[in-house]
Amino acid sequence: MDSIRKSAILLLSLEKPLAKEVIAQMPREIVEKVTLQIAKLKNVTREEQEKVLDEYYSAVRERTPMEQGGMATVDELLKDSMGEIGGAILENVRQSMNSVPFGFLHKVGADNLLTFIVEEHPQTIALIMSHLPPSQAAEVLSGLPANKQLDVIRRIANMEQTSPEVIEDVEKSLEVRMLSTINQQLEKAGGVPIVAEILNLTDRMTNRGILENLEEEDNDLADEIRRLMFVFDDLLKLDNKAIQSLLKEVDNSQWALALKGASEEIREKILSNLSQRAADMLREEMEFLGAVRVSDVEAMQSQIVDAVRRLEDSGEIVVSSGNASEQFIS
Repeated sequence: MDSIRKSAILLLSLEKPLAKEVIAQMPREIVEKVTLQIAKLKNVTREEQEKVLDEYYSAVRERTPMEQGGMATVDELLKDSMGEIGGAILENVRQSMNSVPFGFLHKVGADNLLTFIVEEHPQTIALIMSHLPPSQAAEVLSGLPANKQLDVIRRIANMEQTSPEVIEDVEKSLEVRMLSTINQQLEKAGGVPIVAEILNLTDRMTNRGILENLEEEDNDLADEIRRLMFVFDDLLKLDNKAIQSLLKEVDNSQWALALKGASEEIREKILSNLSQRAADMLREEMEFLGAVRVSDVEAMQSQIVDAVRRLEDSGEIVVSSGNASEQFIS
């Protein structure tokens, strides 16, 4: 496996905000190669991902010096930094050395956790919640259906000591399900949408250069990425001058079909940039069309997105990247 493919798989294994920070620090020529690889990735096997992560971990471990751990180190650190108070903290640490049931959930967001437990029996939910930090348990409780909330609270209140075997069985079952789901998501990671999202957050000079180079190698892939980087709903971000330039490129019959499937905000955006007479004519043409196929509407919207890109390439409008609050200027 070459280093570029490894880099692509590693980036896809990171959370998107972190991956974007990493990409921002990479040289442009490497960004071009890695994003091209990400675009071509369709399915990454679990074994391949684990191999890359293991290799990365080994490389980092070799380069990063690390002090010896253990209770002696904790004792020394606490005495040096906390004085007498450190003794009480040290005792708490000693008591916590045994594995904390459901400890792997403590960093899981309540919304994600709810996805896995909401359909469980109330007694199982109660058992899991009783081992969560109070603030996290409160968030989970708020997300439960109303008919389960009271039942779960009653079961927590009346819960007696649970055998370690039961806790371990529930814990392992939940952990296996969560890991399985995460692995399935990772195996489907990559592809054109990820590249489009990454490039949308880069500056215009960078993504233009990447797309131009990619176009020489795979023109169809470059076009697919461009379409995902700017979608029809993004017309709302265009200022009036840019809309007026676009209106000159697209005739009324095209707008009539494209706007049949558009939101009211986009319709108003287009109609408000027409004269009263032209706007009335466009409304009439939309009504005259009657029912239309969704596929026809989407195809026409794609043609209008292509017109936006042509205007951008000709310099008549400039499409900003990476900041939804910025407008498009002519």
